[in-house]
Formats: sequence, structure tokens, C-alpha cells
Amino acid sequence: MEQFLSLFDGFLLCLLFLLPLLWLQRGLHREIQSIFLLITRRVDISYVIFALIFLPGVFLHEMSHYLVARLLGVRTGRFSLLPKPLDNGRLQLGYVETSSSDLFRDALIGAAPLLTGGAFVIYAGIYHLEVQNLWGSLTGGNIAELFAYLTSMVKAPDFWVWFYLTFVISSTMLPSASDRKAWRPLLLIGILILGIILLAGAGTWFMTHLSLYVNEAMRTVAIVFGISSVLHLILILPTWLIRIGLSRFLGLKVH
Repeated sequence: MEQFLSLFDGFLLCLLFLLPLLWLQRGLHREIQSIFLLITRRVDISYVIFALIFLPGVFLHEMSHYLVARLLGVRTGRFSLLPKPLDNGRLQLGYVETSSSDLFRDALIGAAPLLTGGAFVIYAGIYHLEVQNLWGSLTGGNIAELFAYLTSMVKAPDFWVWFYLTFVISSTMLPSASDRKAWRPLLLIGILILGIILLAGAGTWFMTHLSLYVNEAMRTVAIVFGISSVLHLILILPTWLIRIGLSRFLGLKVH
């Protein structure tokens, strides 16, 4: 059991941090949009303000698609950073048109925002925000240490700039449904190849060699999701309280 965990703990950590990140991200986005809707009472204006807040993250997301597509020799079309409501009720913050190519290039183009955004989150989160100390205080349940750390953290030079950029980039780096189209066929191909490896009797070699590199990569992704989860967790409670306060003060509700 210990050997299994040492080989696949990266996958488990990814799931452990990804699931709460998805919940926190959707909840926080909903609360932020509700606040601006309560203030402006205009859906279109609230969309614009929301899009402006997340503009650095959206720009990096779409530019990552664009640059990787050009590097891989895939034709690109229109590029937009303008918010647009979709039929499913969601808000599209931007897009870049790319021609369809093979599965591997499409998968790389789709994963580009996660790679660039993840690199920024790790750099800023560890070297400028030091969220590893914050996470230790949260998980350890040491409230006094947590508040002491937060007090010293906000006094650091350019803290709010790095906090803002890390938050908006981490909140927009996850690939959309259209970005993930090529992932499912590749996953099936990967499972097929793994099955062939096991049937050929090379399972032991794979578990002791290639799986180590794959698991190490997943640990890195788990760090990205962990930092992102901490930032969203910090913001969701005060944002929720602001929305509740505005709703009661104005006598309005957002559904």
C-alpha cells in the first residue's frame, strides 16, 4: 500500500485540490458577479466589470492558446477579450480561433493556459506570497499563527499586486470544455497503451521508471491547484459577506 501511494500520490493530491478548487472558483465567480449586479442592477454592466477584473488572467489564457498554436504550426483566426453570454447561462470572457489539427497538437493548445498559468502561480505563490506558510497554519489549526502570518504578509512590498495577479490568473487558467476536446481520445489511447504494456509483461518496469516521472509532474500540478485553492478560500468568505450585506441593505436578491 505504501509503495502504491508513493507512486501515485501525485494523482491523489491533484484530485484532493482540484475538486475544492472547482467548487470555490464557481462559487466565488458567482458571488463577485452578484455583487456587481446588485450595485449596477444591469446584467451587461456587471459582465463588463467582472471581465475587467479578470482581464490579466483571460489575456494570458487566450494568448497561451494563440502562441502555442503558432509554435505548432496551427493556423489561428480571430482573437477576442470581450465578454459574451453563452446559451448555457455561462459567461465567455474571451476566445481565440484555431484550426483543427491532430490530437496531440490540439491537446497541447488546449492545455497551454494551464501550463503558463500554473508556472506563474507557482512562482508568485511561493516566492512572493509564501502561501506554503499560510497553508501550514490553516491545516495546523493554529489561529494565532495564521493571523500573525497574514498581518506580516500584507505588509510585504507589492503584496496586493502579486495577490491580485496570482488570483485572477489561477482563477482563469483551467481549460474550458472546448479546450479539453482532444483530451478524452488521448486518455483512451493512453489507457490502451498501458493495457498493452501490462499484457506484455512490462508492468513492473513501467511502475518503477516511467510512473515516477508522471507522478512527479502530477505533484507539480497539485501544488498549482493547492495554491489556487488557498487564494480562493481566503476570498470567498468576505465576498459572500459583502454580497449578503448588499442584498439586505438594498432589499434585493440575486437568483
